[in-house]
Amino acid sequence: MADHSPRTAVVTGAGSGIGAAVAHALAGEGWTVVLAGRRRDALEQVAARGGGLPGVLDPVPADVTDEASVRALFDRAVERHGRVDVLFNNAGTFPPARDLDTIPLEEWNAVVAVNLTGAFLCTREAFRVMRGQQPRGGRIINNGSISAHAPRPRSVAYTATKHAITGLTRSTSLDGRAYDIACGQIDIGNAATDMTQAMAAGVPQADGSVRPEPRMDVADVARAVLYMAGLPLEANVATMTVMATRMPFVGRG
Repeated sequence: MADHSPRTAVVTGAGSGIGAAVAHALAGEGWTVVLAGRRRDALEQVAARGGGLPGVLDPVPADVTDEASVRALFDRAVERHGRVDVLFNNAGTFPPARDLDTIPLEEWNAVVAVNLTGAFLCTREAFRVMRGQQPRGGRIINNGSISAHAPRPRSVAYTATKHAITGLTRSTSLDGRAYDIACGQIDIGNAATDMTQAMAAGVPQADGSVRPEPRMDVADVARAVLYMAGLPLEANVATMTVMATRMPFVGRG
């Protein structure tokens, strides 16, 4: 297999939170990063905040639930930057906590569309590009969740999709071997982003109580993804868990 230095990454859900932090970490190491997300203004703000970094931050609005939009995203990445070396499948949504028998079908379908179908569509397009480019190959990193191993109360749609991401990761890793495409998953617990602000005040626990949970700096997550992304294609992190040390996870499952 021909070796080459990674150059271009596509990061979905790049307009905020983990996606923005990972994009800045990659650009800080000289990567060209295609910022994908639905809100152009948010992507442009992320790019502006990273303006002093050595890499390139290129905002490309895209909807991961739309097949044509995802195809256009990867076509644009190749057109502008020549290739795709890494996809960070990060776009996701967490619906309101509900008792299982009260979840509307449209809410279930919306979570599946973003968290699972969106990840599949991006994986499919990345696979297409990586398989055909020269030098061949690349890396796909899926943002899973600690919920892929142990659910939170009243979160069946989110939990089911994150379990499914593990299957997507493993199948992609297997099918990618013949084409020098590596695939791994990072399971994240309690990164300090806008999405997890409620944890500081208190969130439901398996025993029915409501308690605050510790969070960790999102920059620590970004460093973990940066490590995975920077490996040569001969090596792969199949699964990694990075979490707030004192969060209630060990013993939860």
